[in-house]
Amino acid sequence: MAASTQNQIPEKPVLEGLEAKWDGTWSAQGTYLFDRVRAAELGREGVYSIDTPPPTASGSLHIGHVFSYTHTDVKARYERMRGKSVFYPIGWDDNGLPTERRVQNFYGVRVDPTLPYDSDFTPPFEGNAKSLKAADQQPISRRNFIELCERLTIEDEKQFEEVFRQLGLSVDWTQTYRTISDETMRQSQLGFIRNHERGEAYQALAPTLWDVDFRSAIAQAELEDREQQAAFHRLAFHKTDGTGDIHIETTRPELLAACVALVAHPDDERYQSYFGQTVRTPLFDVEVPVLAHHLAQQDKGSGIAMVCTFGDVTDMIWWRELDLPIRAILGLDGRVIADAPEAIVSDAGKSAYAELAGKTVFSAKKRIAELLEESGELLEVSKPFNHAVKFFEKGDRPLEIVSTRQWYIRNGARDEKLREQLIDHGRQMQWHPDFMRVRYENWVGGLTGDWLVSRQRFFGVPLPVWYGLDANGDRDYDRVIMASAEQLPVDPTVDVPVGYAEDQRGQALGFEAEVDILDTWATSSLTPQLAGGWQRDEELWNLVAPFDVRPQGQDIIRTWLFSTMLRSTLEDQRSPWQHASISGFIVDPDRKKMSKSKGNVVTPADILEKHGSDAVRYWAASSRLGVDAAFDPQNPTQMKIGRRLAIKILNAAKFVLSFPVPEGAEVTHALDASMLATLDGVVAEATKAFDAFDHARALEITESFFWTFCDDYLELVKERAYDQTDVGQPSAALALRIALSTLLRLLAPVASFATEEAWSWFEEGSIHTAAWPTSGDLAGGDASVLTAASAALIGIRRAKTEAKASQKTPVSRAVIVAPAETLESIRAAADDLRAVGRIAELEFVEGAELAVTEIELVPVEES
Repeated sequence: MAASTQNQIPEKPVLEGLEAKWDGTWSAQGTYLFDRVRAAELGREGVYSIDTPPPTASGSLHIGHVFSYTHTDVKARYERMRGKSVFYPIGWDDNGLPTERRVQNFYGVRVDPTLPYDSDFTPPFEGNAKSLKAADQQPISRRNFIELCERLTIEDEKQFEEVFRQLGLSVDWTQTYRTISDETMRQSQLGFIRNHERGEAYQALAPTLWDVDFRSAIAQAELEDREQQAAFHRLAFHKTDGTGDIHIETTRPELLAACVALVAHPDDERYQSYFGQTVRTPLFDVEVPVLAHHLAQQDKGSGIAMVCTFGDVTDMIWWRELDLPIRAILGLDGRVIADAPEAIVSDAGKSAYAELAGKTVFSAKKRIAELLEESGELLEVSKPFNHAVKFFEKGDRPLEIVSTRQWYIRNGARDEKLREQLIDHGRQMQWHPDFMRVRYENWVGGLTGDWLVSRQRFFGVPLPVWYGLDANGDRDYDRVIMASAEQLPVDPTVDVPVGYAEDQRGQALGFEAEVDILDTWATSSLTPQLAGGWQRDEELWNLVAPFDVRPQGQDIIRTWLFSTMLRSTLEDQRSPWQHASISGFIVDPDRKKMSKSKGNVVTPADILEKHGSDAVRYWAASSRLGVDAAFDPQNPTQMKIGRRLAIKILNAAKFVLSFPVPEGAEVTHALDASMLATLDGVVAEATKAFDAFDHARALEITESFFWTFCDDYLELVKERAYDQTDVGQPSAALALRIALSTLLRLLAPVASFATEEAWSWFEEGSIHTAAWPTSGDLAGGDASVLTAASAALIGIRRAKTEAKASQKTPVSRAVIVAPAETLESIRAAADDLRAVGRIAELEFVEGAELAVTEIELVPVEES
């Protein structure tokens, strides 16, 4: 990097404008560029690589991004100053459901894949269509919709970059990637093809958790439970032998037509005689078996459950383990399908089903309750209660379960060896904090099915798949045609598989494109590969992989961290990182997690503008990894403290630099040597904390000394440092300059702008590429001298305050009482104490505790 010339010290240093000034300088000088030549010389051990989270480029950043990304940046800056060649890229997670929803709400459009592409299309709205109902959104072609997604995400990314630059992230802006770019598509599709070649990716027709609004399958990792109101409906199932009824209780009577069995616990005495027998469903008169299974709860309702295909996840387990048929009645739009299940054969049953066809789940539930009541088979409806229901984490309505053909990647749910590998790789790396590893292991141990990676959406990485068609023109799922590596990236709806021609598309014995896309996590799970040049730049890949650290939030351990670990285990048989650093949540003053869905999110732009970036960075860095941080935008105490620190850095630097350091100066004074010895201990402790990923401890130690340095040591030595006739002046001036240089570097990872500004007043180059202070370089004095002198100074100040006198009031005589060892240390700083305290005569008396027992002020008329 080209060295910068020293800047003139301003008459009144201010924080305003530093972000723009130094961001421009850093960009122009390439301060944070990853130096490939130097990295190659250093080798892998000399590189520090960061698998940075790619934020979802849809909408705006929130304060949580600022919080967690600052944690990463502080560590990156520290490692850079330690001499590492830091590989610090950043990506943008463009594709996926959030982006599609934002585009729909922004432009007032929705996709109709049957429509042709319109090259002159202009969206009906620009940013104000959120209130439109789905039916009022303008239908457009898939390609037109994807173009709008591209346009809006690029604009969002520009805004995100502006915020991150203002925050002072030291990322290498030449090492960026987008999860929808051609190169990303190539690598993502290649990873999937390799999974398929090894038998890890497969297709299956199975029950699928389905979001009826997004019209897409949802993976286990994307679920969340939300409280919903429900009521038990007590229904009478009729014994086939005509001897009476069996009563069941269900919260989902609308799925009665999909009933395939009744299930009770094998130990339940009430139903022992019925196991293996059959009953007939109310209203639809379909014969179903009564079976035993250990998941049935004896103490819930009547102890016997209705199994429907499918009402919930337990139904899926019963269907699979009891080998039951599928009797699906819900369509992909969440409405009851028109055709009744074949098992309903009676006219009365068909008539009842016709009453439900086309209705939403809510309307169907209401209507079937009316029909059951009319037939006398609805015995009772309980009082409403709340219970947990599965939702897509970004969805608005409960998930349904429908049978669809989807693509999966094996994840260890049904493979003991793979599951043990994943847990072992998790244990091989270091977690910060360590207890987060347990969350990962619990997730791996609790998996119930393989990873569903296909999505019925539009803006994403296309699955690189076609299907052969049989003689009737129907899709032959046994003839899966994978793209070749040389073809990538491909869009099967546009491109043609090897060995076929375009005119064979959709024709008998020809081919048909897969229209589904990969789940966004299937691409994001490859962020080390995307950023690190896997299968694109092998030299880079060998320099950075496995990465040193994966920094992220705790809420995506089950998604991003696990899926990345899985892909690395399947591809390379290793963990993708050496460390995982996990940030806590940002919570509001009521200790509730901040999220867009709760409406309590604070956007960072105004906060950065109001308080300054160093203040915001200080607030973030004050919190340890894994610990939730409360934030009150009305009273951001920590940010105010951080701003005060940043201002003090500038003012203290200006003050220290006002003292000339004579050529050949040495630190000879006991107080100066003591200060530097104390600072040497701070360097050792701060370095140890940074190495342990404890940035908060490093900041706490450094900040505490910094204020002692400013409030006590500077006050003690300023008279001596000013007076060039004093033999102790060179010692004070040099000690001050050494301490300033050291403290600025210690604080640089957090207060990045203020320290760079102050550094530029007396040093060449950037502080962020300067060498980190080394413990041992400053030692040599007795650290107790500064401690004792500071305590004595505080006592003198307190005595003047109690006497209601100004600190500038001269003192004719003062007595300091202290233990013998402390008195010895204070005597070493006696001259400085006399000067700063304006004390003519200073006496020392041995005693139990340090105190200023007597102080005689010079009368006002004499002073």
